[in-house]
Amino acid sequence: MDENVSGGDVSDVDWTTDDESEINLNPVTTIVGNEEACSSRSASRSKMFDHFVGMGFSDKLVSKAIEENGEEDSDSILNWLLTFSSLEDSPPQQLSTNFDPCSSDYNEIFPNDLSDMDSWSDDEIEDCLKPNGAPNGAANGVYRSEKHKMLLSLAASGSLTEREEKLLSLADMGYPLEEAEIALERCGPKALIGELSDFLCAAQMAREEDCYLPDDDLKPKHLLSGSSKSKKRKFLEMKKNVIEESIRLPNPMIGYGVPSMQLERVHRSLRDDARAPPYFYYENVALTPKGVWDTISRFLYDIEPEFVDSKFFSACARKRGYVHNLPIENRFPLIPLPPLTIQQAFPLSKRWWPRWDPRDKLNCIQTAIASAKLTERIRSALERVESEADPPESVQRYVMEQCRKWNLVWVGRNKVAPLEPDEVEMLLGFPKNHTRGGGISRTDRYKSLGNSFQVDTVAYHLSVLKDIYPNGVNVLSLFSGIGGAEVALHRLGIKLKNVVSIEKSKVNRDIVRSWWEQTNQTGMLIDFDDVQQFDDTRIEQIIGSIGGFDLVVGGSPCNNLAGSNRVSRDGLEGKESSLFYDYFRILGSVKSVMRNNRFA
Repeated sequence: MDENVSGGDVSDVDWTTDDESEINLNPVTTIVGNEEACSSRSASRSKMFDHFVGMGFSDKLVSKAIEENGEEDSDSILNWLLTFSSLEDSPPQQLSTNFDPCSSDYNEIFPNDLSDMDSWSDDEIEDCLKPNGAPNGAANGVYRSEKHKMLLSLAASGSLTEREEKLLSLADMGYPLEEAEIALERCGPKALIGELSDFLCAAQMAREEDCYLPDDDLKPKHLLSGSSKSKKRKFLEMKKNVIEESIRLPNPMIGYGVPSMQLERVHRSLRDDARAPPYFYYENVALTPKGVWDTISRFLYDIEPEFVDSKFFSACARKRGYVHNLPIENRFPLIPLPPLTIQQAFPLSKRWWPRWDPRDKLNCIQTAIASAKLTERIRSALERVESEADPPESVQRYVMEQCRKWNLVWVGRNKVAPLEPDEVEMLLGFPKNHTRGGGISRTDRYKSLGNSFQVDTVAYHLSVLKDIYPNGVNVLSLFSGIGGAEVALHRLGIKLKNVVSIEKSKVNRDIVRSWWEQTNQTGMLIDFDDVQQFDDTRIEQIIGSIGGFDLVVGGSPCNNLAGSNRVSRDGLEGKESSLFYDYFRILGSVKSVMRNNRFA
């Protein structure tokens, strides 16, 4: 570390790198007036402008920052640039270029990370991404809409209503007015500011922990069609639906109970046709467009979803909904219990963990990792701080944002690193090296793991089958991924007599086949590659051969359901997520064939 660098001077930190933004270093033209004062101001602006452009921020962004914050306050300019450059930053190579929407239990897409941002037009960025949706005017790095300005004007004249006072208070706290109005509508006009803030905070956290956009869905051709105003209306309607849908999610998200937190009384009743064999288990992301889970429940025999966050089973969060007809009594967890905190999972990191990083859980495991250049940029920024001093708040804020986004852990002094594939396997409950070898690339390992079940969570729900089927089970696994359900059943000690696995990705099919052989399974594994081709004739043939299914398990693709997908969030009518209806079709066919053949 360079001891001559002052810990308090962070204005020369290089926040951007080639892999995270498109750097524009065009020569700067400065207009100098005839007046000496004008010349002085222009020279000052030129120096400040060159300074921040030299750090890698775009000239347009720097101009806007100086315009909004003045020329003298370099700290405010830096904070402003860090806030809004994050909308433009993200390394394209951090996303999987081989995105396959049908290749797993469900598909993750990436929050707050619009990697193709630099290919969008300036107008599209302003319309779609600016807080409050307002392109005009900002103060202290926060955009203010015309309605916000109107509220400020009314406040100055002392003519605000109680409702308008609450809206203004929430807007001043940084919440977009559109979201504040939804919160007031849902919580009621008598709700206190604290209650409204908690509501908005919970909705934001739910969005941030949801999935992310795949690379292919971010091309300009996929942008919301129509004028800027119509695009803005569509985007705001999406945001409203996300907030409204988050209301139904329980807090804490423990479903019918988790090992550490049991509900005193749990009762549910199922329709006769829902109770009929086989057992089924369907999974998808918890936060979806409005009405999606109502539709899923309606098609799956009016069974209410069980919402569970895997943070109660592991050291990482994963908020999911499960619709099933399994018993909910006498569940038990996998033994040994997995580590439940970051420090338990990675004890060596404790030595290097800074006191200003409060995390004890990781966020949802993703399909890609942060680049080496990003971790190097973080190290360089932290090493500019004096040895025993905490970094300035602006540096802490930026580092924590990246650590949470990319699940970075501390591996040395001022050094963070992404998780290794074997560490991800451990967090998700898979055996070590489950995805390693056999020609599978490192990139494919991350992709396959990011799209998998959290085994400990699923095993807790499936544990009731052990006493019901002491001689083993026949399983139909749809959208099998890397075999999360199969691994869970095996770890529970439930014999896999016959498994029919349907998975589009050859990489994932190879992983499941390799695991099947390495664990010396004595049953039969039959795999197919397309759920849409799995028709009634084939179902009848297989059931006639193996004697019926005991469990139908799977989770269809989520990329048209994810909360951060502001482009193609078409719900169950989307191209990929509509495969849910194939789950419903196949389940119905299995039930019908088993009933007709008296396997029920």
